Amino acid sequence: MRLKRGTALVAAASLALVGIAGTATAAPSPEGTAVGETAAGGRIDRAVVQKALDDMVALGAQGVQVRLTDGRQQLTARAGTAERGSARPVPLNGRYRVGSITKTFVSVVVLQLVGEGRIGLDEPISRHLPGLLPDGDRITVRMLLQHTSGLYDYTNDLFADIADFERLRWRTWQPAELVALSTAKPLDFEPGSRWSYSNTNYVVLGELIARTTGRPYGEAVERRVLKPLGLRDTSVPGTRVDIPGPHAHGYQRYTPEEFADATRLNPSMAHAAGEIISTTADTDRFVDALLDGRLLKPAQQAEMLRTTELSPNYGLGIERMDVPCGKVASGHSGGIPGYSSLMISTDDTRQRLELSVTTGPDLQGQPNEALHALFTELFC
Repeated sequence: MRLKRGTALVAAASLALVGIAGTATAAPSPEGTAVGETAAGGRIDRAVVQKALDDMVALGAQGVQVRLTDGRQQLTARAGTAERGSARPVPLNGRYRVGSITKTFVSVVVLQLVGEGRIGLDEPISRHLPGLLPDGDRITVRMLLQHTSGLYDYTNDLFADIADFERLRWRTWQPAELVALSTAKPLDFEPGSRWSYSNTNYVVLGELIARTTGRPYGEAVERRVLKPLGLRDTSVPGTRVDIPGPHAHGYQRYTPEEFADATRLNPSMAHAAGEIISTTADTDRFVDALLDGRLLKPAQQAEMLRTTELSPNYGLGIERMDVPCGKVASGHSGGIPGYSSLMISTDDTRQRLELSVTTGPDLQGQPNEALHALFTELFC
């Protein structure tokens, strides 16, 4: 299961940002449907963008869609097909499972509650959720947001092979069950002493939101983020197995011969760590509003973006990364069976990129010159 990150963005020096090689059979872009542009005469070269996406398909991606923004210019592009054995193109603004980009939405809600004085960043989580974590007196809200809690990542124990995936893909998981998978193992390290990405942290934060607001965390995300920003194509599905509206199929491959169409699954396995469904247009609007300071008070905005020696590339629910040509960007990557995704922006929001790749195997960190070309075209 690939909820940790669909990419290797935290390794900021690396441009191998999305592992896409070796998935479903490659297919060329449907003729005449590749690129849309909302502002003519911009700096981004459409041909360079399209070649990069076609190269991703040649490397093995089933389908890919991207949205790039540079000032007033915005391009949408696609390559490959929406489904194995079909010529149907990937929808230019198709919905997809964003995986761990969900964490940034969750972090916004937690930090809003901090700004309202209802949660303290440095309070132990046991103050709000007594008994949930054996070490809850030593793990703070900040540690959960920052991935310095030491909690074992429960996703390490899910979907070891295709038979396991088929057995568990329809199961409804309760958050407490996911947390219990983690707490059955010892802490990976003393809380606050190291950094290690763990999806368990955000399942706990989803429960914190629910306890604080009196409603499921997804309702808080909808009320506080989705509705104010008009993100009508973004949803928190809960146990709903389908992706609503136009979308590409995602595939999970375990061996060259074994793969599963993972498009339909019960996303309760991911909960607040990675269940949201969205589009490149909605995630673009979200990251633009977030970095523009329209979702958080200045103090909480600063806390979100602040990195430390302990966590040099991760703030509170947001990745901080170096991108080509000496620029710094913020955002998050995501992965869930069948889908790898990316949402990044320079801090002034002038340059932004959102990407969804329908892919199978977990090849995070594999060199990817096609994605390098996209980044260079946007940021340089």
